[in-house]
Amino acid sequence: MSTAHGSLPQTVPAAGPAAPLVRGLPGQCELCRRWQTSRLCAQCAPADPGPRCQGCGLRLAQAGLHCGACQASRWPFERTYCAVDYGHPWDRLIAAFKYRGQVELAGVLAERLSQVLDPDSLAWPQCVVPVPLAPARLAERGYNQAWELARRVAARAGCRAEAHVLRRAAGGSAQAGLKRADRQRNLAGVFSVARPAVVAGRRIALVDDVLTTGATAAAATEALLAAGASAVQVWALARTP
Repeated sequence: MSTAHGSLPQTVPAAGPAAPLVRGLPGQCELCRRWQTSRLCAQCAPADPGPRCQGCGLRLAQAGLHCGACQASRWPFERTYCAVDYGHPWDRLIAAFKYRGQVELAGVLAERLSQVLDPDSLAWPQCVVPVPLAPARLAERGYNQAWELARRVAARAGCRAEAHVLRRAAGGSAQAGLKRADRQRNLAGVFSVARPAVVAGRRIALVDDVLTTGATAAAATEALLAAGASAVQVWALARTP
């Protein structure tokens, strides 16, 4: 099926847990270009130190479920999984992936996100959906980076992935650079659910590349809950500190 994402399927059926990546073939680190057997070397991309707030994904100084702000005011989504801070080296990789057409980076980025998920959780989602792009932005870019992550993470997690459950209306200014209140106003009524039957009564994982203020994730979550989803988790690759 030919789509704006290329010839990729827009529904990825559920399967058993994905097999590990085949290792052993030589390649170069995406950042330092040293030859090795993985796309990112341990020196360039060390393991992300925890813990993180389960509400907003910000790093916590000590172990705990939620930061003070999220204890005082909860989000519509039930929890957040976040893999890394949006800083070196991830900001460089995400920019190349998102703005410079380097879709081949989706695999290594999805792998890092998969590492922080908890497939043994009783609250494991039944369907994975990406935060959609506005039609004009999708046409300009040619692919939705959130879908490129979502379909790969879902395959690893043994979940079903759906590309076109959420719909984003045309119009509205770009979110980058806006404060949280401005983002919330900009997103009012932007998201709708095109296929309510897919989400009704199901637990949903909402995937995005970068979580900044949480306004986009919250607006998309509210649309999913209004369409009948039983609960929503946010799976974000990076969190802006």
